[in-house]
Amino acid sequence: MLYNMVDLLKVAYENNFAVGSYNVANSEFVEAIIAAAEKKNAPAIIQIHPNELGLLGEDFIAYVRQAVAKTKIPMVIHVDHGADLEDCMKGIHNGYTSVMIDASAKPWAENIAITKKVVEAAHTVGVSVEAELGTIGSNELSSEGNGVNTIMYTDPEDVKKFVAETGVDTLAVAIGTRHGHYSHVEKPELRMDLLEKIHEAVDIPLVLHGGSDNKDEEIRKTYYHGVAKINLSTDMKTAFFKQLRQNLADNPEAYEPDQLFPSARQAAQDLIESKMDLFNSTDKADLY
Repeated sequence: MLYNMVDLLKVAYENNFAVGSYNVANSEFVEAIIAAAEKKNAPAIIQIHPNELGLLGEDFIAYVRQAVAKTKIPMVIHVDHGADLEDCMKGIHNGYTSVMIDASAKPWAENIAITKKVVEAAHTVGVSVEAELGTIGSNELSSEGNGVNTIMYTDPEDVKKFVAETGVDTLAVAIGTRHGHYSHVEKPELRMDLLEKIHEAVDIPLVLHGGSDNKDEEIRKTYYHGVAKINLSTDMKTAFFKQLRQNLADNPEAYEPDQLFPSARQAAQDLIESKMDLFNSTDKADLY
């Protein structure tokens, strides 16, 4: 069942759980997410990064919309880290129900100006908008977002001004997370004190990017302080490709997809199910 992000996250925000937002790079991940959502009775978000869309092609969205339409579970299709108005407009035209504009690396005034343009265009056709304030870290193998080596933490006072001026529906905040694995950098300590202040400053659902490799006990605290959407990509993809590599090693002559993919898809699904439990979204589809 296809939802707008505002309607999906309002329920999560008011009931202290987070909806997982999972990056897809092929149909195997779409099937794994939907299967996990149905098994766990948990709402979910399928998101596609512009890099991934370049690999998949724009026609892929029609397949995702059809797959989501067949399930009774509430789901959103979301543009992840749109770099400019063009990325977001492309998503709107292709049938996404939510877009992210990430102008966080640009100067303050420019971030506001670009975000306002996207909000005006998206809201005209009932599409919700996520923006980002502060900078999310990035590790060397990650191709997602505008991640940087040095994290610029989100300022609660800036959040209040930014939301008021742009009218965004959700906001990604920088409290210490990074895209990708943390094998080559120090594992983060999430700034829960900062998250609490941001939550006090604005009454909209907050978004946590870089949801892989963080401590479970820290993640569990976030959805009690305004986080209603948690992005996840690396852990899911790692589970899938680790199993696929094992399949290829065990069966070096194998070439049929039905020999190689099912167990890899199941590995991804198992990981997603565990994250739904962690995010407290299991059995929350009944709230919609």
